[in-house]
Amino acid sequence: MSEQSYEDFISTVSHELRTPLTSIRGFSQTMLASWDKLDDESKKKFLKIIEEQSNRLISLVENMLSVTKLQSSKENLVYREVDIKPVINTVVQIVKNQYPNHKFEINMHPQTPEIFVDRDKFQQVMMNLIENAAKYSYDNSTIKIESCGCDNCEFASIKITDEGIGIPENDYETIFQKFSRIDNPLTRKVQGSGLGLYITKNIVEKMNGKISVVSKQINNEKFETTFEVKLPSYSVEHQAEEKCRQ
Repeated sequence: MSEQSYEDFISTVSHELRTPLTSIRGFSQTMLASWDKLDDESKKKFLKIIEEQSNRLISLVENMLSVTKLQSSKENLVYREVDIKPVINTVVQIVKNQYPNHKFEINMHPQTPEIFVDRDKFQQVMMNLIENAAKYSYDNSTIKIESCGCDNCEFASIKITDEGIGIPENDYETIFQKFSRIDNPLTRKVQGSGLGLYITKNIVEKMNGKISVVSKQINNEKFETTFEVKLPSYSVEHQAEEKCRQ
């Protein structure tokens, strides 16, 4: 990272961290100063804001640490055969609790091959994409997660589709850049660092995979946006070769 890039990174990080910290401090000070004057409803409201901003802060710090690791050549990935379905089921259960107004539809092809990846990193990729789909889609809409299968596939394909405002075609590449966020009415309502997709793309590519996005209009105000992740499903021979290279 160049000196200018490092300075830009620190500047952006400082800005992103300042907002939740200011909210946490402000509402904490209000509660301490006016505890006896606040009704129970107000106290619950302020505590909920503090909790939400604390979670945002934790997410930001985790993303910053992920970016730092990605830029280091020292990070070691532990490759093994991974069954996709249990990981997807775990992630969906977690995201369901955060977004109870969304429906989640999982369709795993019976011939979906196992993938040869770092399991924890694969789960992080799925968490980022499925949580992103819920975060940037309309309430009461359906998030679809599906896999494609075939015999002797070189790659396994996982698709995550949501219903929202969509992504303009000229932003397909931009959204994977660091600190990038599309400006539209839905994204303005959602807090984010602009690091999730950047981290996701880097992890996928480190595991010898590919990620892409397509957004198609389905009516006057609704789009279907699909992120597709392709990850290697190597033969036993390829796996042995890969392990020898590590």
